[in-house]
Amino acid sequence: MEIEPQEIRPTPEHLVALERLGDEIAALSAHLDAATARLLDLIREFDVREGWNNGFRSCADWLSWRVGLVTGAARERVRVARALGSLPRIARALARGEISYSKVRAVTRVATPETEECLLGIARAGTAVHVERIVRGWRYMDRKAETEASTRHHKSRALHVCYDDDGMVVIRGRLAPEAGAVLLRALDAARETLYQRGRATATDPAQDPPTMEQQRADALALLAETALHQGIDPGTTGERYQVVVHVDAVVLGDPDQDGQSVLEDGVRVPAGTSQRLACDASRVVMRHDEDGHVVEVGARTRTIPPALRRALQHRDRGCRFPGCGSRLAEGHHVHHWAAGGRTTLSNLALLCRRHHRSVHEDGYRITRQPDGALEFRRPDGRVLPDVPPHPGVPDDPMHALCATNAAHGIQIDARTAATELRSERLDVAWVIDVLHPLAGPRSG
Repeated sequence: MEIEPQEIRPTPEHLVALERLGDEIAALSAHLDAATARLLDLIREFDVREGWNNGFRSCADWLSWRVGLVTGAARERVRVARALGSLPRIARALARGEISYSKVRAVTRVATPETEECLLGIARAGTAVHVERIVRGWRYMDRKAETEASTRHHKSRALHVCYDDDGMVVIRGRLAPEAGAVLLRALDAARETLYQRGRATATDPAQDPPTMEQQRADALALLAETALHQGIDPGTTGERYQVVVHVDAVVLGDPDQDGQSVLEDGVRVPAGTSQRLACDASRVVMRHDEDGHVVEVGARTRTIPPALRRALQHRDRGCRFPGCGSRLAEGHHVHHWAAGGRTTLSNLALLCRRHHRSVHEDGYRITRQPDGALEFRRPDGRVLPDVPPHPGVPDDPMHALCATNAAHGIQIDARTAATELRSERLDVAWVIDVLHPLAGPRSG
């Protein structure tokens, strides 16, 4: 039987062109992933060295302002950058363009130095969809192990109470972590209450202060007593958490002037701190005679009246410091009221507590421009813009990127990030059962 040779037809030119286009997309994507690895290295170093700590709350907030990332994406970049610091194999594979940033973002949610090599193998072999599904299964196994550990903690909780030979009560116990944290906070609060009482009633300064163990014993006794009396009450509700600062008017107007700026217990605080606290607080004006005795006490008033505060919050919507926008904000006098500034909407701005401190105590300055816009300046006088200038890019960014990677010895082509699996059905349960270190033995 004669078999006719199979005719080989050349691939149409338009399909060849499309394959070349696909290869170019794959290669450029791998180049971008390699560049992303370098970007994450820089972010991690910037974060560790706290380069963002110049008025910003976190590295993510700085990235959001400087690079233009939304806050969620910025936090994710910082999280991945930090994780890669302890995962050198995964970081190296990303730097070579061998696995995508999407895969790295997924595996770093669960990877540890002990499981890194296994998860890197999953990232190399599977598609991004495969990796996401396996990571979800991995996290489920982690949560299951955490739940089992929590159950063991709960079952092992105990409090043993017995009497010693001399009649002292001996207490020994095991508490779940969250219950232990609550107890420690309560002991700290009780110790502080006892400390304040001790200062007020101290009669012998030469007497040795109690040790920390003795203070905790006293605090525990106080907790028991007050529980029976239904609550510790160190003061009236309205005054309990009030911070009182005594500051001379000349110091509020000019921090360089001589005068007092002290807390209620006499501890001195910087004049800038007093200015910050006085920006948006209750105010009581006292007049003293030459001997320091109080001769007149004014009524307590709010620096910013409630109606003006509502208008301020409606206008600013949150902290006005560039890159912040926190909804929890305080009123700030652009020109301080103690130096002649008026408490008007045009002289007020909302700042969160951190940035309010930056303005009063770290050297940042705010001025309102003729058009009503706020201008922020760093301590060295440079303007801190709301939107930073966009960095220049080369005319051919693809060529520049490829050249940079080549200069670092990174060789990339269309097959660099190719995966071994294609459309095979993925049995996630089997993969987790085989690879997860906490999975039990398989049956069958």
